[in-house]
Amino acid sequence: MKQIAIKDTKTVQTRLVLPPDTNHLDTIFGGKVLAYIDEIAALTAMRHAKAAVVTASIDSVDFLSSAKVGDSLTLEAVVTYTGTSSMEIYVKVVAHDLIRHEEMLTTESFLTMVALDEKGKPMPVPSVYPETEEEIQLHESAPARKEHRISRVAARNTRI
Repeated sequence: MKQIAIKDTKTVQTRLVLPPDTNHLDTIFGGKVLAYIDEIAALTAMRHAKAAVVTASIDSVDFLSSAKVGDSLTLEAVVTYTGTSSMEIYVKVVAHDLIRHEEMLTTESFLTMVALDEKGKPMPVPSVYPETEEEIQLHESAPARKEHRISRVAARNTRI
């Protein structure tokens, strides 16, 4: 299976923040942003694996600032690292004030998606390789995030 450059896994979506998407402060609901993040992560993973995928874990979500009614949101996602059947997806969300021409990073997230074959069983995915400094940092730090995820699951299993 050939390796794929991280840049070639990139998916971009743009959304408009509308009144039904917001809370009483006229800022977007965190749950709405999470739904957008899960969707773009799934699209990115499916394109990479050329297969159906499931969300195995939302490893982290950092809400850094909010978006308001009338802003556009640009979501960018890439596959930063792969296991045998799993893919770590990094998603960045940027809000754009279209009137003032200002933008602000609102959310960063890491998710783990698993590719499934026709029988619903995990299947192998192509690996990725980094090229830019940002990609190298994301790729090299992925094993530590994976170890944290594994230890979190193990700790939960000992409590049950």
